[in-house]
Amino acid sequence: MKKKLEIRVGEALQKKGWKLAVAESCTGGLLGHRITSVPGSSDYFLGGIIAYSNIAKGRLLDVRSSTLANHGAVSRETSLEMARGVCRAMGADVSVSVTGIAGPSGGTTEKPVGLAWIAACSPQGEWSERYIWSGDRAQNKEHSATAALALVLKAIEEVL
Repeated sequence: MKKKLEIRVGEALQKKGWKLAVAESCTGGLLGHRITSVPGSSDYFLGGIIAYSNIAKGRLLDVRSSTLANHGAVSRETSLEMARGVCRAMGADVSVSVTGIAGPSGGTTEKPVGLAWIAACSPQGEWSERYIWSGDRAQNKEHSATAALALVLKAIEEVL
């Protein structure tokens, strides 16, 4: 049986000796919950910032107001600034961020319900991925948290 992603992330972090921090918007803490469901996660997980509003993204994660005005809260640019911001705020080695439109409302033609941007930062670089999920709110949040775990694992394994 394949190990859960959160376990694989923890093992990779421990192997590298790195600490992880997360920035969440649309997942509302689900990502942090999944990481901390693993016994011993305090060895590698520093914590997370749930920045649901644009005000919180700016104050807590240093997302620039110009980024929000020009690209919106759900964008590649915002996801990268969120990941950089939480990495700096927590002194992490690697970070991951999630921003999206979980639904059922809030979508537009340009940015539909289910859209998520996920970004990761490590000493080796930055990654950002775009997804459009087709589930309900709970499913979209779960898909986003899973994709975030997969991306942070990729960021860690790039240097193992």
